[in-house]
Amino acid sequence: MSHTILLIQPGSKPETRTFSDYESVNECMEGVCKIYEEHLKRQNPNTPSITYDISQLFDFVDQLADLSCLVYQKSTNSYAPYNKDWIKEKIYVLLRRQAARSQ
Repeated sequence: MSHTILLIQPGSKPETRTFSDYESVNECMEGVCKIYEEHLKRQNPNTPSITYDISQLFDFVDQLADLSCLVYQKSTNSYAPYNKDWIKEKIYVLLRRQAARSQ
């Protein structure tokens, strides 16, 4: 369990910056998925159930002005930064694991 801080800037203006923190990298990746799901709900308020595939999620991540993670490293007692590509890789692993469990 590595404390993880998600830094997100959806728009081009610095005022859109925000952050959330999570107890683990996996929780953080689930948080990114939830942010996308909330975005879809706002875009489709009358749709009772929303589905999406991973490429749509990755397109959303790519369209964000900035998205990065700071993951606590116990060995150095510091936070290491990770970029969008790393986040997409972690989301892919998480969703693949979840899909395998549900079969």
